[in-house]
Amino acid sequence: MNKKHQKTSFEVESKYGPFYTGGTILWTADGEHLLCQNGTSVSVVSVETATTITTLGEMESEHDQDAINTFAFIDNDQRLLTHHKSGLFKLWNWKEKSVDSMWKSVHIGPVACIKARDDGVILASGGSDSSVRLWNLQNRTCTHNLKGIQGVTSILVFHPDDKNLLFGAGDNLGIHCWNIESGQCKAVLKGHCSRVTSLCFYKDKVQLISSGRDKVLILWNLVQGTILRTIAVYESIEGAFILPDNRELPYAVKPDGIYVATAGATGLIRVWEVKAGSEVYSQKVSLLRAADEDGLSATHLLYNDTKNSIAVVSVDHNIIIHSLEDFECKKQLVGYSDEILDVVYVGDQDSHLAVATNSADVKLYELSTMDCQLLRGHTDIVLALATSAANRNLLLSSSKDNSVRLWMMNKDSKKVSCIRSGVRHTAPVGSVAFSQTSATSFASIGQDCCLKLWELPRNLDVTGGEHSLNATHTALAHEKDINSVAISPNDKLIATGSQDKTAKLWTATDLQLLGVFRGHRRGVWCVRFSPVAQVLLTSSADCSIKLWCLSELNCLKTLEGHESSVLRAEFVTRGTQLISSGGDGLLKLWDIKTSECVATLEQHDNRVWTLAVSRDERHIISGGSDSVLVIWRDVTEEKLAKALEEKERLALEEQKLANLLQANRFAEALRVALGLERPLQTLRIIDDIIKRGNKELLVKAIQDLTKELKEALLRCAISWNTNSRNCHAAQLVMHELVNEISTEKLQIPGLSKTIEEMIPYTERHFKRLDQLCQDLHLFKYTISRMKVVTNDNPDAILER
Repeated sequence: MNKKHQKTSFEVESKYGPFYTGGTILWTADGEHLLCQNGTSVSVVSVETATTITTLGEMESEHDQDAINTFAFIDNDQRLLTHHKSGLFKLWNWKEKSVDSMWKSVHIGPVACIKARDDGVILASGGSDSSVRLWNLQNRTCTHNLKGIQGVTSILVFHPDDKNLLFGAGDNLGIHCWNIESGQCKAVLKGHCSRVTSLCFYKDKVQLISSGRDKVLILWNLVQGTILRTIAVYESIEGAFILPDNRELPYAVKPDGIYVATAGATGLIRVWEVKAGSEVYSQKVSLLRAADEDGLSATHLLYNDTKNSIAVVSVDHNIIIHSLEDFECKKQLVGYSDEILDVVYVGDQDSHLAVATNSADVKLYELSTMDCQLLRGHTDIVLALATSAANRNLLLSSSKDNSVRLWMMNKDSKKVSCIRSGVRHTAPVGSVAFSQTSATSFASIGQDCCLKLWELPRNLDVTGGEHSLNATHTALAHEKDINSVAISPNDKLIATGSQDKTAKLWTATDLQLLGVFRGHRRGVWCVRFSPVAQVLLTSSADCSIKLWCLSELNCLKTLEGHESSVLRAEFVTRGTQLISSGGDGLLKLWDIKTSECVATLEQHDNRVWTLAVSRDERHIISGGSDSVLVIWRDVTEEKLAKALEEKERLALEEQKLANLLQANRFAEALRVALGLERPLQTLRIIDDIIKRGNKELLVKAIQDLTKELKEALLRCAISWNTNSRNCHAAQLVMHELVNEISTEKLQIPGLSKTIEEMIPYTERHFKRLDQLCQDLHLFKYTISRMKVVTNDNPDAILER
């Protein structure tokens, strides 16, 4: 990647942070973007790239905590209306990221639900104060206060045919229907015995389907206000919609059937024929984890007609997009990852990134699209990940459920499946490490203070399902929790680091203790072997990094510079440098030869738990407690190329400047000198023009300059003005530029400060000139009063 001992530079290539932390989520009509509630802001997310395009309502300061309660589209997703903790409604042109208007709501407490009529004129808002209010969006006035709902409003929907009818439900379970012109409640549909979660109108505008957490779907006749059918679905429903008639579906369709897709506690998308009251389709396997008793799995179910796609949102903020044609998963987006505990590259070309968060699922991202697979198998939080240089398609994970799991990626489909699992630890497994030369063994450490060595067959069977793993050797390694384990590049040694302030060296064949490294004052967080030397790296909570000689077991170097615990460190640049991360959110790049910190990288707001270095060492990925994943790119070669290119450009410009001066082309030379940022050369050019007595040439040369060059010339003149030798040139230049400023031909930011810098020295120069003039007048007067005394008239002196 870089030449030896060359200073390496890293810059942020991309940054992935939380974009959905729960609450409202909407799909734009074109299916290209999702608008997701993210605390105090709304994130506009590209479905294609899984990246945040823009953010609405982003915090302007640490004290600005005006959280968004809910939001809704206006005018067919052309505008967006948000309600905030402060009680304000804000109407956005979200594509231009501008607020068109804002006004105060009259609700007592937060607004839980808002819905705009299709024409964008009438808005309904339901709060936690048992009221539903109607607003005229043209003049932003509240026109009606609708009564009937008790508690928090859960849903509001306008009738698709009769625009004057509004349907809503709250904590008192009935579905209320109001006439928005009169403000009167026309009917209350009673049938649910728990919270109503969705209302769907059939195309005849007469039949209504409602779902709820009481595990039923109800088909209503709106004309008669009666229940036509109640279907028991045996799960709490959080989202439902009526499937269109003109779409290809993976099941037989009756011409007069009403088909409704639902999602809820089981996490499965299911389709029901409501008239017959039967289930016609159910996903075989859901990518959502089924909810515990009385819990939630799916929180939203969205349909996009343009893309013919379904988006189901999980309780842990994952967004799974399915095709309606076959209900196959098209894309997975992770809205919120909580703390990022570990990260490793996976795939032959480092095509994927495995991420362990505060979740039982391993998140596997495809780096080109940030599409995500959720790897399920663990039953508690995944703590650590590892992969091997010998086979990048293998992934190892360990968890709080005391188990380790081995995963393999299919080279063709890029799908990952679990092929081995083992439970031999009696406490959470905090770290794992793969052998590097053959990928036939791995080591694990746990909070049971044990180090275990595991063997793998050379030919792993990926078709026979999941097999069990057995540990071949076990050693009681430390007296306290073990934080890290590493295997040497030649697979002969194993190192461990513990909270007992020591690191230990073991044989990789039978776990015989070879030595103990003592010297840290607090617990050891990370151990790593150098890829090129017999050196072990340890990082500690005592804010230091130590390099140890493996043969002598003594400390070679101590690197100090972090102001908090050093949580992770990795060798880079072929072992000549290392990068470390700390509890203060900083990454530091160290030169091992000089023991100096050559760069500090700052993008995280909290502890950085993990670092991953790509195989070619051109990228580094960091993640931590702030839920942000940062991809850093090595820009050393690019900076060198730019520096060389700039050096060549400067040489050409300097030669051009010399040629112009030789040819007495002062106006062009002035432009080049200013572009090269040569104040002294610029002064000499100005002096040459002044000496020639051609004031018009100086004025024209200044007038022909660009705005940027005029600003640079003014800065030079202010600098010259501090020296009396150069004040003549400085005053001529400033006089011409101030004339342009006074006529508004030139506008300079921070003008008042610039004038203040000019005034003191200018006053001093004029005061000196005034004194000089007075002295000259006195001198002239003295000369004029003197008479010449010659030898021919010696008595003249006596006469005077």
